[in-house]
Amino acid sequence: MTRGRIKRRLAAAALDALPPPAAPETCALCGRPLGRKVEWHHAVPRSEGGRETVPVHPICHRAIHAAVSNVDLAKIGGDLDEVRAIPAVARFVAWVADKPPDFHAPTRRGRREQDR
Repeated sequence: MTRGRIKRRLAAAALDALPPPAAPETCALCGRPLGRKVEWHHAVPRSEGGRETVPVHPICHRAIHAAVSNVDLAKIGGDLDEVRAIPAVARFVAWVADKPPDFHAPTRRGRREQDR
């Protein structure tokens, strides 16, 4: 009976001995260095079957979801170049380019269909 407990302890000790994974250095949307807070954006939303994530600033994450619906993100297939080509996102990326990594401001929800 103690075998399972011992195996779990050994597995936990082995995981603790591994070096921590390298932190991502830049935001997948704007390309600026990441700050203290990092959010992980599902390129294809989980509700649409996506699993892969990319690191983004919190403000960039909110800008993506304010400009593009989950259904449209799924149609795009996770290509962030296509997301950056959407006018509202392109304006946001240009605006945020000179801001510090931990910059945050309220995000307005744009007009999704009229901005395209």
